[in-house]
Amino acid sequence: MARVAAPNEINLPWLVRLRWGAVAGQLITIGVVKLGLDVPLPVAPLLALVGVEAASNAGWALRRSPAGVRDWWLGATMVLDVLVFSGLLFFTGGPVNPFSFLYLVPIALAAVILNTAWTWALVLLSLACSAVLFAWHRPLELGDSHAEHMTLHLRGMWVAFGVGAAFIVYFLRRIRRALAEREEELAGSRNLAARQEKLAALATMAAGAAHELATPLATIALVAKELERHAVQAVAAGPVIEDVRLVRSQVDRCRDILTRMSVDAGEAMGESFVASAVGTLLSRSLEGLSGAAQIQTSIDPRLSDIRLRVPERALAEAIRGVLKNAQDASPSGASPRVTVRRVDDVVQFVVADRGPGIAPEILRRIGEPFFTTKPPGQGMGLGVFLARTVVERLGGDLQLRSEAGTGTVATIVVPIGPELT
Repeated sequence: MARVAAPNEINLPWLVRLRWGAVAGQLITIGVVKLGLDVPLPVAPLLALVGVEAASNAGWALRRSPAGVRDWWLGATMVLDVLVFSGLLFFTGGPVNPFSFLYLVPIALAAVILNTAWTWALVLLSLACSAVLFAWHRPLELGDSHAEHMTLHLRGMWVAFGVGAAFIVYFLRRIRRALAEREEELAGSRNLAARQEKLAALATMAAGAAHELATPLATIALVAKELERHAVQAVAAGPVIEDVRLVRSQVDRCRDILTRMSVDAGEAMGESFVASAVGTLLSRSLEGLSGAAQIQTSIDPRLSDIRLRVPERALAEAIRGVLKNAQDASPSGASPRVTVRRVDDVVQFVVADRGPGIAPEILRRIGEPFFTTKPPGQGMGLGVFLARTVVERLGGDLQLRSEAGTGTVATIVVPIGPELT
């Protein structure tokens, strides 16, 4: 089962992207004000401050994985952003700078990605830095005309408003989307855990059924053996002998099935992973399947040397269950087809039947425990459920597609481990 990303692992990449945008915006602003508006600026200290921000961001970008990001790391990064921004304002007019209200940007972001303590700490730091700038800053030389000064200030405020709004909306929307994706992952994990619990319950039930039915089946087998012995001694008992032998053979088959159920119940959930060739998996899935010789098989030649690290018996049983459903759905004389192919880093076992298809409202329910469209006594509605549980345990998926009159296609997707490709 795939690990669900922690919130900080989602927030960090977007914060890094936003900070790169801030670095680019600061450099563009310095260039426009210096060259376009011909306003004298202390370029060296401004570039040094932007360089500090870029260097810290590069450190985050070079980090191989965002896993294990702590709150105080993000908090310290945003504290650095506030201090750098305050330094930029110090050299460009302090509170008179129309971009000074952009203190609200890191505060808004902190409210989304940081805890309450860090958010309020960032608010107090921003207030303190802003207060210091009122008393201590380097004024800009904008000329003697107050009207020209005011016009430039108002235009700067308009630009600053647009920049701030764009950054906040972009970041918050991306964070919201990322968190929604994380909620979907959590919902999927909860559903998988629920299916695993149901599978464990079914395993317990199977073990109990095997244990309880073993004794009466043994009794039936013993009585059938005695009936066969007496029938052999009777006159014209040929048909009776055949019937009794059929009963005995079916009892033996039931005992074999119960024995396998008992073993599966205890081992399926804890079966070890082994390196198994794709062709071997396909062969094992056909073993014991009635009419297996009529099933059409096709395997991608590129898979000849591919080995999957899987619980071999459990996965073969899962594929066999899907094949059995395809056989049941196909009309007499029309055999299903299984195609094994590689798509990128996954192997797909595609099982297509020749049946009438499944209505959309029923297709949505396929895979629920004990839900079946088969006549009573021909199925318990567990084949797809067990197959999907096994495949999802491997990080794969079971996909069903069906259209009326064209049959049903079941695709079992199994990821290829990187060490086995």
